[in-house]
Amino acid sequence: MISPGMAKIISYLPKGLLERLCKKLIYGYVEKYADVQINGMENLKDVKRPILFICNHLSNSDALVINKFLKEEDITFVAGIKLSKNPLTNLGMSMTKTIPIRPNTADKDSISKIVKTLKAGNNVLIFPEGTRSRTSTMIEAKRGVFLVQKLSKASIIPLGIHGTEKLLPVEKDMGSEKFNYAKVTLNIGKQIEVPQKMENEDKHAYEERAVSFMMKKIAELLPESYRGIYQLKC
Repeated sequence: MISPGMAKIISYLPKGLLERLCKKLIYGYVEKYADVQINGMENLKDVKRPILFICNHLSNSDALVINKFLKEEDITFVAGIKLSKNPLTNLGMSMTKTIPIRPNTADKDSISKIVKTLKAGNNVLIFPEGTRSRTSTMIEAKRGVFLVQKLSKASIIPLGIHGTEKLLPVEKDMGSEKFNYAKVTLNIGKQIEVPQKMENEDKHAYEERAVSFMMKKIAELLPESYRGIYQLKC
C-alpha cells in the first residue's frame, strides 16, 4: 500500500503523469482485492444525458469502483472537501473528476458548479447521505440532491453498491485505511422521476418526500440488511 509520505511526494508530479500513475496504482488495488459484479448496465442504454447518478455511500472505494466500471459515462463525482486534504485520498481524487463540497453546509458555490456541470451535458454522481455510513446501512440523506435535480432537470439513475465497506473499511484516520479482499456488487437501477408536489403540500415536506423517494429507489437495489432507515416496509 502507498504510505502517506509517498503519496505526498507523488502528488507533486505533473498533472497528466500523476493521473496516469494513480490510475495504475489504485486501479491495481481494486483489481487485486475486489471481485466486482455489475448488474443493470442495460438500464443506461436509452437514458437521455446528462445523468445525475445517486448512490449509497459505504467507503472511499465506492467512487473508485464506480469510476472504473462505468468509465464510459465519464462521471464527475461530488466529494467532501476534506478528502483533498489527506495525501492518500487526494491521490484518489486526482484520478477522477471531482467537485469538492463542504458537507453539512449550504455550499451554494459547489451546488452551482454541480448544476452547471450537468447543464453542460456532463454526468455527475452524488452520494446524497453526504458521508460514509459507519454502520454499513443507509443513513438520512441531505436535501441538496433534490435542489440539484430541480435546477438541472437531469435524468436520475440510482445505484446501489455493497461490499465496499469490506474492500476499504472506514477508519478514523483515512490515511490508515487499507484494501482487503471482498466481493463487491454494483446494481444499476432504472431511470426514476421525482414525484410532483401535491396541492397545498408544504415546501419542506415535499422536499423530504422527494428525497425519501429517491433514497428508497437506491434501497431497492440493496440487500435488506443495508437499507437502514430506508427500509421498504416503512
